[in-house]
Formats: sequence, structure tokens, C-alpha cells
Amino acid sequence: MEFAILAGVCGTYTLPTILARLQRGILRAMALERYLLARAEKGREIGYVYQRERTPAKPAAKPQKGDPTSEEAAREAPGGRADPVKPGDDERTPKRPAFDPDDLRIPTPEELDAEVRRRPIGRTILSICMDLAVIPSFCTGPFWNQIFDTLNDYGGSFTTLFKIREHRETSFQKERDKKPDTWGFTWRHPPPETVRQVLGYMIGEAPMVDPPGPRLATAPP
Repeated sequence: MEFAILAGVCGTYTLPTILARLQRGILRAMALERYLLARAEKGREIGYVYQRERTPAKPAAKPQKGDPTSEEAAREAPGGRADPVKPGDDERTPKRPAFDPDDLRIPTPEELDAEVRRRPIGRTILSICMDLAVIPSFCTGPFWNQIFDTLNDYGGSFTTLFKIREHRETSFQKERDKKPDTWGFTWRHPPPETVRQVLGYMIGEAPMVDPPGPRLATAPP
């Protein structure tokens, strides 16, 4: 039962997948620490990322009778020829691929350092949370409030966080449906007492020296 609570956050029972995500999260946190320490040595502060208000798009004006079509207008323009628009054509610079939590590749330290430098701090922390399975129900209230404020102030996206959480819950339930012998219990949103039994403490609390819970069986002497 305890393992399923943790596995549900990761979206799978597969232990190598869980370990790969945990390893990547730790390496990404180490890269962020190097970046912040380097900025601190130079006395450079981390700037806020202000949320831009989205203005509703104006509806396109309906063409009036007698107006030339786009192709006709292009033919009348200097050059006299309208090149067909191919699917995917875009004058904007191609964006870098977004963080994919299902991609289990472990970036190199150099790649992680470059990633941390070019992204807002909030996005890096968001990626760390998704890799290390940091969710509200695993955290104390004050600790999660700090994460909330950090993501909100430095470019993180709660929409992305909860979409990934929902996706992993769905994937985990599909795995459980294929295992008729799995425990029939509610693994979503465990209460604090259950989290403390599984982890030994809530994220944000001081770790217990001797956490409660079942002891691992050892081989006879």
C-alpha cells in the first residue's frame, strides 16, 4: 500500500522509471544550486517574472462583397505571384522543446547548467517538483505556500503542474486496472498521517531519526 501512494504520484509502478525521474530531479536541483550560488557571488539578484495579461483576440473582419481574396491581393503586389503556404510555415524563431516529464533521458551536467541559465527559475523548480513527486498533499502548508509563491513570482506554471499530475494519475490507474491483485484502497490525496507513515515526515518538516512504519525483514543470522 505504501509503495502505491508514492508510485501514484510518479504515474507508474515501474521502479526504473521512478528512479530515473528521481535522479534527474536531484541533478536538476544541483544545477540550480550551482547557478544561484554563482549569481550570489557576483551580487546578482533574481528578477521577478511578471505575468502578462492576455488580451482577447479581435475577431477577424468579415470580407465584404467585392474585396479581393488573399491570393488576388498577392498577385497584385510587387512580384505578382502568391506562393502557397505550407503546413508548419512560421516566421517566428522555432521554440526549444518543452520539458517532457515522460522523457526519461538524463541530461548531462553541462546540458542542465545551460537549461537552468536560459529558463526562468520558476520553470526549473516546476520541473524539479515533477521529477521528485512534490505535490501539495505531501507537503506542509507553509512549505507548499513557499513553492506557490516561488512559482507564481518566477515564471512557473501551475496549469502545467496539475496537468502532469492528472496525466500521471490516469496512467497509474490504467496500470492498476491490469493488476487484479492490487490493493483496493484510495491512493489519491492521502491524509497527512498516511504521508508521515510512508515518508516518515511531511515535506517541509524535519526528518525523524526513527520514523514509524513497518520494518524491512532481514535475513536470519
